[in-house]
Amino acid sequence: MLIATNERGHVVKRATKPSIGTMLANLRRGNAHLIVERVDEELPGSWYIQVLLRENNAYQLEYRDGVAEQHFQTMTVSQEKVLAALLGWAAAKPNWRDGFMWNNIAEQFGPSERDIPEPSDGAAPSTGPEPS
Repeated sequence: MLIATNERGHVVKRATKPSIGTMLANLRRGNAHLIVERVDEELPGSWYIQVLLRENNAYQLEYRDGVAEQHFQTMTVSQEKVLAALLGWAAAKPNWRDGFMWNNIAEQFGPSERDIPEPSDGAAPSTGPEPS
């Protein structure tokens, strides 16, 4: 299922091409970002694409494929290219990333708790030295 959410908290469950297009067209100050999430119990991790309309009217586009190591970003001034990417991602088209230069930004994010493997002996992960 696709869920689209904007900065104002408006949520569209089962987002469609028209709803995603309308939400993108309505981006402005005070409502400058849009997130489209793929929610599937069989798909571990976080799967989403998001767009931020920056103050210079450029679009910052990011996507994450499950894990923090697969988090990418690009910039464009073209709303049409952003819409094509959003809809291509939503439809799981193989070439939706084409036409952009993507940068891996995984190093900007620490691993989430679910990305940290459990120790094999059942002990809690080490968080560093014990305080004195």
